[in-house]
Amino acid sequence: MGKLSHEAVVHLLIQLSIMILMGRAMAELARRFKQPAVVGEILAGVILGPTVMGMLQPGWFEALFPVGAASGVVLSGIVQVAVVMLLFIAGLEVDLHIVWQQGKVALVTSVFGVIIPFSIGFVLPYYFPEYFGFAQNYSVFIFALFMGTAMSITALPVIVRILMDTNLFKSKMGLLIVSSAMIDDVTGWLIFSMILGMIGKGGHGLPLISTVIITLAFTAFMLTIGRGIINKALPWVNKKLAWPGGILSVSLAVCFMGASFTEYIGLHAVFGAFIIGVCMGDSEHYSERAKEIVHQFINNIFAPLFFVSIGLRVNFFTNFDLGLTLIIIVIAFAGKVFGCGLGTKLSGLTWRESFAAGFGMNARGAMEIILSIVGLENGLINEKVFVSLVIMALVTSMTSGPLMKWFLRDNAAVK
Repeated sequence: MGKLSHEAVVHLLIQLSIMILMGRAMAELARRFKQPAVVGEILAGVILGPTVMGMLQPGWFEALFPVGAASGVVLSGIVQVAVVMLLFIAGLEVDLHIVWQQGKVALVTSVFGVIIPFSIGFVLPYYFPEYFGFAQNYSVFIFALFMGTAMSITALPVIVRILMDTNLFKSKMGLLIVSSAMIDDVTGWLIFSMILGMIGKGGHGLPLISTVIITLAFTAFMLTIGRGIINKALPWVNKKLAWPGGILSVSLAVCFMGASFTEYIGLHAVFGAFIIGVCMGDSEHYSERAKEIVHQFINNIFAPLFFVSIGLRVNFFTNFDLGLTLIIIVIAFAGKVFGCGLGTKLSGLTWRESFAAGFGMNARGAMEIILSIVGLENGLINEKVFVSLVIMALVTSMTSGPLMKWFLRDNAAVK
């Protein structure tokens, strides 16, 4: 086993300390302005990264985050683990019973909420690739597929938090939005896993068709037989192992096993973590208190490290393209709001309720950012597109709650 030098250990610990403290400080500031914590955590990274510190005090930035240092390699590994755990707790939010209860309305809403933004996000980059920063590492078709997926995905954890903050979580509209977002998330990550298979990312030389078949088989198995096995095993875990240490250890162990499997077959580890989270969170033996402990552990330690690291990756000033950012924001709003709104309208809801559902589903948050990170790391997009997608994720997350609540004022759907 390799060993870090004394200086590298000290350097790594200082990096972690500064990132967690700065992330917490900016998250609290964001909350004071009634914004999601992720907004503050990303801004913390922008301040610590090449955008602010790197321009004002380049010597400090290079000393704290030197390129190619051993501590940086370890820090990158920790951030990768943080991403896996973030998708795991996103999966924990998925309640399959709610999806079944909402039935046809949720299905129609989610189908239109994926197809329409995906179509817009695919067609425009396909026919105007240069404008959208086509990196030419892969075919225009694969690039357009990625952009379509980026436009159609929804951030379930952000939506749940927004609905709770606005006291809409248990309302008729709140349950519809959550159930539709659950279907969107599963669909979006399935599509993205296919894209990673097409570019031959990772894996062991498996052909695309094999990766697709294994992915679908893994998903089907885990949501049926695997979910049943987990449901049978959790009572034993709760009874025989120390609480809450037992359930926390088993949860993360199974999460990492699922993540390692999907990484092995050529997908990204986050997909396996997400599916495992769905299966565990759906069990009646996985208590809300246990979920809260897992959430607190990950959201307050590992999540800040990931979101702060986003600002360390690129210079947001030099890679900011106003025109590209505006068109991506417009596509994101138009596709998701119109798509979900049309789906709910066709299901019998009023136009006001339909717009509320569209804006509620429009929050992209962490899911969009994770998707963008993976796209950047695999050469699917360049740094300008990455910055635009991150800004779009923040704008949609910040505006989702207020716009949804405005459309639902004095409406029976909130009761």
